[in-house]
Amino acid sequence: MTILTLTRRILLGAGAAVALSLGAPAHAGSHQVVDSIHFLIPGGAGGGWDGTARGTGEALTEAGLVGTASYENMSGGGGGKAIGYLIENAESNHGTLMVNSTPIVIRSLTGVFPQSFRDLTLVAGTIGDYAAIVVPADAEMDSINDLIDAYRADPGGVAIGGGSVPGGMDHLVAAMVMEAAGEDPTGFKYIPYDAGGKAMAGLLSGEIQALSTGFSEAVDLANQGEVKILGVTAPERVDAMPDAPTMMEQGLETEFVNWRGFFAAPGLPEEQLAAYQDAITKMYETEAWEEVRARNGWVNIHNSGDDFRTFLEAQEKQIGDLMKKLGFL
Repeated sequence: MTILTLTRRILLGAGAAVALSLGAPAHAGSHQVVDSIHFLIPGGAGGGWDGTARGTGEALTEAGLVGTASYENMSGGGGGKAIGYLIENAESNHGTLMVNSTPIVIRSLTGVFPQSFRDLTLVAGTIGDYAAIVVPADAEMDSINDLIDAYRADPGGVAIGGGSVPGGMDHLVAAMVMEAAGEDPTGFKYIPYDAGGKAMAGLLSGEIQALSTGFSEAVDLANQGEVKILGVTAPERVDAMPDAPTMMEQGLETEFVNWRGFFAAPGLPEEQLAAYQDAITKMYETEAWEEVRARNGWVNIHNSGDDFRTFLEAQEKQIGDLMKKLGFL
């Protein structure tokens, strides 16, 4: 079974539990559902978690669904520090939502931290973000195949970095690209960084030659003139950056989208959980959310509560199989 097949199963394994939509929202009125939310971000500024939390908070407050939103970056332990903090201080954190994504499954499987999503209150999955491989804006490479050719010419001289630990999501995406190109998916040099901001610094300093990152981060960096996007793991070009080519159109069978969502401390009262889920559900119907979503090139992926759990349990098994194939487990 190919990595692409496994990846597609990861995305679609929850079946009806996951709703994908790129359509325009209804122009619905809104009213305040939650007074305030404190967003806990397990990585540094500039990463995908940071952008997701701040974008969600922006939409919720602009739409009037939440009165105020605040944000706290808590890096460390591949996200484990924030998870531990949320669990150990559960009662005082009932006003907090922690953003996370596929790495909460990966890092639990690999033992980076002892907890799993089962130790938290599952609120909702909210978005998907395609992945991208980027290089500095002034690099001579213009396509993903240029990067593959450079690697073949000098394997030791081409390092790919990412804002996740070895075996994490950015690493897995780069491995998928390498396998699709006919290369050993475990043979290239991968350099991990703590979140996207530090990874970008490594790219600009020349410590790495290419960066595996979320598409929304790549769009921001490209718009700032810092990088060029060699390839996106979308099935077709994305409106947020229509000039960015897909991996598929360049001959590489690599398609992937990473979910992101929100978790709360264990023991969260049912009525508070219901209010958070109601606010997020109503958010999709607002112009404020559509503006944030379109700007970042996200896909709407909404699954709450038990549906979210079903999806995560399926992904845990399926991504575990993928990591075994790559030798990470």
